Amino acid sequence: MEQDKIGCLTPSSSMVEDIDQEVKELLSSLPKPMIGTNFQLCLYQGFWYSTRTGQLQRLLSFQRCFQAQDTDIIIASNPKSGTTWLKALIFSIVNRTRYTPFNTPLLTTNPHYLVPFPESYLSNSKEILDLSKVPSPRLLSSHVSHSLLPESIKQSKCRIVYICRNPFDSAVSLWHHYCEMLTDFEMPMDEFFEVYFEGVVSFGPYWDHVLGYWKESLEKPNKVLFLKYEDMKEDTVSCLKRIAEFIGHPFSEEEDRNSVVEEMVELCSLRKLKNLEVNKNGTYMGKSPNKAFFRKGEVGKWVDYLSPSKKQHLENVMEEKLRGSGLSFKVSI
Repeated sequence: MEQDKIGCLTPSSSMVEDIDQEVKELLSSLPKPMIGTNFQLCLYQGFWYSTRTGQLQRLLSFQRCFQAQDTDIIIASNPKSGTTWLKALIFSIVNRTRYTPFNTPLLTTNPHYLVPFPESYLSNSKEILDLSKVPSPRLLSSHVSHSLLPESIKQSKCRIVYICRNPFDSAVSLWHHYCEMLTDFEMPMDEFFEVYFEGVVSFGPYWDHVLGYWKESLEKPNKVLFLKYEDMKEDTVSCLKRIAEFIGHPFSEEEDRNSVVEEMVELCSLRKLKNLEVNKNGTYMGKSPNKAFFRKGEVGKWVDYLSPSKKQHLENVMEEKLRGSGLSFKVSI
């Protein structure tokens, strides 16, 4: 490995080759079911990764090369849990003395570039993540489960803000995302619910992912802040103040009087972000259209897709998976 100017270890060409070879060998022995049409996953250390998008290579590069700093702020999540929204909010909290709502980079840059996924860059030589240009604290993100995070993150004093979403709504959002991003993905929504609750989706099982961060937040409340998307939608202002306090950037009484938090909530609203030119027409890393990260963000719309009997069945699955953890989700509408 070589230490470069960006402040994290990047894999040398020989390490990239070694990881690619290791992944090839792993894939020959790992379970690899097909989800829908031509969408294959592999099971690695208890979690599922897409074979077609190089997720396993990214994971290994991230684990072996990334070096956390004590001042880092890591936004962690299961896919389609409000990640993009949370990135915009935390970027605004940390940078509120540098930018106003009228000149913030959020107006011209997708939140995923402002709060990047390091693993996406560590395995992609075409994209360079130059953290030397990012003032401390570094804002980073990951969909990786807590158990598979780089040891440097676990051992450092960096803060982790985790957001989760009701699994019913999360399943709906991920299904729509797959349908938009994968031209050959074909699976009825009803069938996808079953697959999602079984856990066989990218970065799943959902239950193990959520519970890993949930338990860590109970054991180390100063290290991991656990948030629910639904709570944030219901009272964004209070949640924003809680986040700011946790990451060491609390709002002052003067800011409260001047409605700074409320302005931030409006700036980062889905309606505002979705209608920005960069998020209507741009792309993320030259592949994913930015608009794919902004759909509806509504709570409870999953009821439009399930029969009463299917809803009850999946509720029973959820209760079994979460039993004894102290974590629960409201599903009655």
